[in-house]
Amino acid sequence: MEVLLAEEFGFCFGVERAVEMVEEAVAEGGRVRSLGPLIHNSQEMERLKAQGVETIDEPAEVEANVTAVIRAHGVTPQVQRELETRAAKVVDATCPFVTKVQKLAERAAAQGRDVVLVGNPDHPEMIGVVGYAPDNTYVVRDAGEVEKLPNLHEPLVVSQTTLKLQTFLDAAEAVRLKADAEPQIVNTICSATRDRQDAARALAGEVEAFYIIGGRHSSNSVKLLAVCQEQCPRSYLIETAAEINPADLAGLRRVGVTAGASTPNWLINQVVERLREIGNA
Repeated sequence: MEVLLAEEFGFCFGVERAVEMVEEAVAEGGRVRSLGPLIHNSQEMERLKAQGVETIDEPAEVEANVTAVIRAHGVTPQVQRELETRAAKVVDATCPFVTKVQKLAERAAAQGRDVVLVGNPDHPEMIGVVGYAPDNTYVVRDAGEVEKLPNLHEPLVVSQTTLKLQTFLDAAEAVRLKADAEPQIVNTICSATRDRQDAARALAGEVEAFYIIGGRHSSNSVKLLAVCQEQCPRSYLIETAAEINPADLAGLRRVGVTAGASTPNWLINQVVERLREIGNA
């Protein structure tokens, strides 16, 4: 059985940067606390925990002698200020692509314009962005939810960085029908997300089964699964090699593999090695 890897997979720039910043904080000594999981991959978080990185849920849990880390998804300005008053040091590991969305929303709101965020309203990235423009912002999952919005004033339309492109384009088009002027549409889906989706889509039509390695709470991994399923119905989202069922691979000749932007190389290597073991059995 041949195991084929997509051309783009695994850690994106923002996640790699966040992990490196946390490891540097650990190397400096002292206690390190991440507000929420640094990235959406529980296995990588366990590895960091073994190095002394603890995850906390609220800024109130920060003690004066610790280094507090803002995770890759970002936080609201209010949360950041609270961390800065409580912690000895704050490491801002917000992905630069997310920072761009925050600044765009903040600027539009300051101009008195409405902001439409296309994404999951419960995702920490979206919660953080809303904090920069709380009175002018609407979060919609798709074009269908745009129809429920009131009329919009000179709207800015931006996206959760891990969204499927077509979902964003459809929603942006729907906003046009609600706007009193031509909306400003800025595609803020990060390049890593687009590249991974395009590479997965290209490979999915050439294999009989597809494995997407990523956390089940990882938005970009879930989107990768949806992209692969469009062309390869036997696509599976797994977190570790232990989840591979050899029975699913019986008689197959070609299997594809990709990984979400929060999936470390060491985990990808374990899955590929396990697939090759099964294929050679």
